[in-house]
Formats: sequence, structure tokens, C-alpha cells
Amino acid sequence: MPHIVFGEKINLEKIFENFQPILEKSDKLIKIESIFLNSKKNNALIQTLVIDKLHQEFFIEVISSDVKTTIRLLPLTDPVKTDLVKTAMVLIAQLILKEFPELKITKTNLHEYLLEKSISC
Repeated sequence: MPHIVFGEKINLEKIFENFQPILEKSDKLIKIESIFLNSKKNNALIQTLVIDKLHQEFFIEVISSDVKTTIRLLPLTDPVKTDLVKTAMVLIAQLILKEFPELKITKTNLHEYLLEKSISC
């Protein structure tokens, strides 16, 4: 399962308040449409659409615990793990790093996708 882990808790409410939809369009499409924050403010779901050979709608989950923050695919929506799906996850990491530039990625299996977007891990 693709994932990106930051080594500390982040304020998801700040991400929620400053969220702007993302659209990357070429011969393929990534659309990150909206964000939903739970009442405890420790879990966010980000509605995502990707279109390449497949048309997939799914949620990217951001979970912030006391010691780390994890970006992963919501298991209930379970898209095919295409390059675009993984790139959408990296766009969420970029969004988080924009708000919290001091964060460090401590664990991931998306190294090459992060490097494509000039994110060190």
C-alpha cells in the first residue's frame, strides 16, 4: 500500500482551512476536489479523481497521531495503484509541506514520485 509518513503530528485543521482544490491536466487528469475533517481533527479525507487509462474516484486519508502523520489511500475506496494515484498522494504531501515546511518524511514507498516533484525523503 503506498504511503508517506511525516515524523510528527500536524494541525489538520490548518490544512482544512487553507485547502485549495488542485487540478493537473494534460493527456491525463488529477483532480483533488475537497477535504473533510473529522470532529477530533486528527483524520482528514481528501476526495480525489484521476483519469488515465482508468477513471478512478477515491479518498486519500491523512491521519495525524501524537507522534506521526500518515498519508495513505482510504482502504474502503481502494483504487488501482497507478502512477497517477501515487502522484496524487505526493501532491497531498506537497500541500502539507507548504503549510509545514519544517516537516521531514521519515518513511515512504513513493521515493521516485517524491523526487519527481523535488521533495526530499
